[in-house]
Amino acid sequence: GAIVCNTGHYDCEINIPDIESKADGFHAVRENNEAFLMPDGRTIYLLARGRLVNLAAAEGHPSEVMDMSFANQFLALCLLASEGGNYENRVYDISVEQDSELAALKLETTGVTIDELTPEQIAYGSDFSFGT
Repeated sequence: GAIVCNTGHYDCEINIPDIESKADGFHAVRENNEAFLMPDGRTIYLLARGRLVNLAAAEGHPSEVMDMSFANQFLALCLLASEGGNYENRVYDISVEQDSELAALKLETTGVTIDELTPEQIAYGSDFSFGT
């Protein structure tokens, strides 16, 4: 069998009518996944009806996660543009400060508030002698 999907152009790249006409049977496996049983016993799994799979059947990160990722990348590029001469040619982690500031801004813009841990909660969370 085969898993068939389109990652590059339009749904005209996969000859779906030809697959349908040759198949002995068809069933929907789940949303955006169709199975065509071919006469030789193999199955062709067609994703997203041949449309661009990353757009039509995306089940990856939601936009709320992606905007945080892109914002962190943008802030890192701003830092690199302003202080690029201070960095070696290697991979750097995003600073905890930048990540925390961005998370706080995201929460603020979505109207979500969180409380801060008390000293007792911090101690409990970092002292493993309490057990589970």
